[in-house]
Amino acid sequence: MSDTAPTGPITFPELSGMSLTRLKSVGDGKRAESFGKFEVQNLLDLLTHYPRRWIDRTKEATIASAIEGADSLVIGEVKSVTAPPKGARRGPSRVTATIADESGRLSIVFFNQPWRERQLKIGSFVAVFGRLGSFNGTKQMANPTVDILGDPDERPRPIIAVYPQSEKIDLPSWLVLKAVDETLTRCRARGIHDPVSAAMRKKYKLMDRQSALIGIHVPETFAEKEMARRRLAFDELLRVQLVLVMRKRAIERDSVGIQHKTNGQLVSRFYQHLPYQLTGAQHRVIAEIESDLA
Repeated sequence: MSDTAPTGPITFPELSGMSLTRLKSVGDGKRAESFGKFEVQNLLDLLTHYPRRWIDRTKEATIASAIEGADSLVIGEVKSVTAPPKGARRGPSRVTATIADESGRLSIVFFNQPWRERQLKIGSFVAVFGRLGSFNGTKQMANPTVDILGDPDERPRPIIAVYPQSEKIDLPSWLVLKAVDETLTRCRARGIHDPVSAAMRKKYKLMDRQSALIGIHVPETFAEKEMARRRLAFDELLRVQLVLVMRKRAIERDSVGIQHKTNGQLVSRFYQHLPYQLTGAQHRVIAEIESDLA
């Protein structure tokens, strides 16, 4: 990486030996602990922690233009979050939030998801997807899908990667993407080693490994994302095949053959009852077979 002496393209084993805490966007505090709960301990873990889906911002609607009764993707800033006091709750729990963009405001409500109160922080930017309705004349979505995006200045891309999340772990997608961005940027000076030759990549129409990692995390188009996914799937299949070949060779190398007895009475009686005499060449071949079986 850029903070070490260049020694050729960086390999996956090298990345696996680099702790996540070396990243400025992570550090060695709570963020590193959150990554650890997803079993992301080093830079290789991070780069192979792939998004679970991608948001197509070209299909994003403003709050004002979203059509009631239709599924819509809206991105906005969280303006308020409210939940009834614990002692006052009767029936299903309810968390209500208001998000806004330059065109208007949208109310989003969640039932039986009390953790949303902790997830939705005022001032954060979120992508919400769901069916648009209205309540008391206000546009509203009930139980929409929510992805935390971070600062809008950090997301000018047409496609936004969304990473695996958990209600119990504070690790929003924007933070994962920020760490991935930093890692890819720091790898740029040396590049990432590609074990697949240029000839093989050309034969199977594959992009190089570094381009695939960029394309899966920060694609400019869905076509690029699919090309990246195809290359990374090829890598997985190649690894499986190599492991199988190595195991087969190990078995062939270490296995002990069965030692056969070749000079017993049964063999002697067989020779005695042959209706003809064996030639010298036949005796030599039989001796070779006996040597192999012994």
